[in-house]
Amino acid sequence: MVDYLTMGEAQKILGACVRVLREQKSLSQESLAAKAGISYQYLSGVETGKENFSIQVLESLAKSLGLPVRTLVAAAYDNAAGAKPHRLETKYFRPQAPLPEGLTISHIEAAANLTQSIIHRINRNMTLEIGQTLQSLIQGNNFSWLVSNIFSNAMDECSPYKHNHDQRYHDLIYKKGNSGAGIGLEVKTTINISKGGESHNGHSGWHVIACYNFVENGDIQFVHIMFAKLNGHQDTSPDWSYVGSKVNSDTGSRRTETYITTLTGTTKLRDGSAYMDSDKVNFSRWRQARKGTIPPWSIFAKSNPL
Repeated sequence: MVDYLTMGEAQKILGACVRVLREQKSLSQESLAAKAGISYQYLSGVETGKENFSIQVLESLAKSLGLPVRTLVAAAYDNAAGAKPHRLETKYFRPQAPLPEGLTISHIEAAANLTQSIIHRINRNMTLEIGQTLQSLIQGNNFSWLVSNIFSNAMDECSPYKHNHDQRYHDLIYKKGNSGAGIGLEVKTTINISKGGESHNGHSGWHVIACYNFVENGDIQFVHIMFAKLNGHQDTSPDWSYVGSKVNSDTGSRRTETYITTLTGTTKLRDGSAYMDSDKVNFSRWRQARKGTIPPWSIFAKSNPL
C-alpha cells in the first residue's frame, strides 16, 4: 500500500529545498524553470509542494542548480530535520577542576560550541556543493590539526586567552596588566579519547586536550576536555617523554620531533577534566600515576559524583 502522506511530505521537503537553493543562487523561477525545461508555473507548484514531480524532473532541477540529486535530497532532509551543530551539555561540566588563571567554564563552553558550529557549517556547505563532508577529504591527523586551529581561534574570540604572536609557544596567552607577562596555554584536539598529551616541544605550562567524536553527518562532538599544568621535558620531574621523529611505515613520511606525556602527565590531565560526557567516556580502566593522594576534584576521587 502506498503511503500518500509520506509522498506529500517528500514533495514539500524537496520543493522547499529547491526554492532555498534557487534563492541562494539568485535565480528567478523563470530562469531556473527554463534551464530545467519546465514552466515557471509548474516550478512554483513544485516549490510549494502542490505539484507532483518525477525523478526526471528532480534530476533536471538538481542539474540546473549545479549539484547531484543525492546532495539535493540530503540537504532537503537535513534542513527539514532542523539539523543543528552539537552543543556541550551543562551537566557534564566539572567546575571544581582547576583552570588557568582568567579562564572560566563559560569561556570553554562558548569556544567549544563555536568550534562545533564552524565544523557544522563547513560540512553543510560542502554537502551542498560536492556531496562530501570535510572528514571524508582530510586524513585523521590533519583533521585534528584543523580542529585544534579552529578551537584556538574560538578561544581567542570567546576568552581572555589570545593568540600568542610574541614567541613560538604557547598557542594562546593571557596577558596581565601592562608588564607583558602572561600565562600560556597550549591547545591540542584529538579523536583518541583515552590519549594523553602530545607536543612538538614538551615545554612547561598549561595544556588543554579536547577530545571529540565524529557523528553520523560528519560533524564533531566534544566529549572530554582536560586541563593541566605540566612540567617540561627538561624539568627534574618531567611530565613529557621524548619519542623522537618516526617514519610512517605506510607512507614513508617522517613526522616532526614529538613528545608525549608520561603516565604521570596523562594522569594530571585526566585529573583536570573540566568537561566529560560520562555516557561516552569510560575511564574505569584508565591507569594512574601520581605523587601524593588523589585530588578531590579528580574523576578518580571516590567522593566525586559523575
